[in-house]
Amino acid sequence: MSATFGPAGNADSFPYKSSADAPKWLSSLGLDRYEYQCGKGVNIKEDTARKLGANAAAAGISLSLHAPYFINLANPDPESLQKTIGYITAACQAADWMGAGRVVIHSGALMKRTRREALDIALRSMEAVVTACDAAGYGHIALCPETMGKINQLGDLEEVLELCQVDPRLVPCVDFGHLYARSLGELEGRKASADMLDRIAAALGEERARSFHSHFSKIQFTPNGGEKMHLTFDQSDFGPDPVPLMEEVASRGWSPSFICESAGTQAEDALTMKKLYQAALDG
Repeated sequence: MSATFGPAGNADSFPYKSSADAPKWLSSLGLDRYEYQCGKGVNIKEDTARKLGANAAAAGISLSLHAPYFINLANPDPESLQKTIGYITAACQAADWMGAGRVVIHSGALMKRTRREALDIALRSMEAVVTACDAAGYGHIALCPETMGKINQLGDLEEVLELCQVDPRLVPCVDFGHLYARSLGELEGRKASADMLDRIAAALGEERARSFHSHFSKIQFTPNGGEKMHLTFDQSDFGPDPVPLMEEVASRGWSPSFICESAGTQAEDALTMKKLYQAALDG
């Protein structure tokens, strides 16, 4: 198996009105993955989701779905947890309609707690979420807790890998742009890429690590807060550079799913990443 590449949502150059038409367009570009965005809520209708799924299957496009942004696993309030479970099971229902195998979820905010306190709450919340998803019939869909870009958010690499210990079906969504931003530019380059992939393998085992989920984009950051805004590959003031990561993944023979989150050029930049990866494989 090879790594797969595609955009988060629809690029500015997307020529159709409906996301159900995204698969045929992405296939024509040479891409093989698409992440449907439910960041502001799960609003897709069943018939649209099923049409998207059928079109994706016909075009050879693998699907994932991003659950609502406002999920916070680290909120200890029982009512908040029930809302979180509702958001995630709704996302899983939409993913099930379209045949998406993975649902990306945000880890949460610290809410003036220590990182350890917030993570312990999130671990308990994740257990409840997995139980609820199983009970609702969505145990076949992999939940993907995401590394976050702001320093005051839960979700550095170690925290996400610990969250993934809750259940062997959990898949880390490693956002290399977010990790670059929250480290204020330190997590970039071949050695940093190798170290991060080594950590995933050490925590989850090689077999599980090799098919991790990923987001990638260049991200502007501020010294105090971390992530500020997503950029395009044409902008060079901030990283991370995709080349070292593509070379490192290719050298290991791993087959992760790469979703590009560039600002408006996510399809074009996803294709750039795929070409870099293929060149590294061939090299």
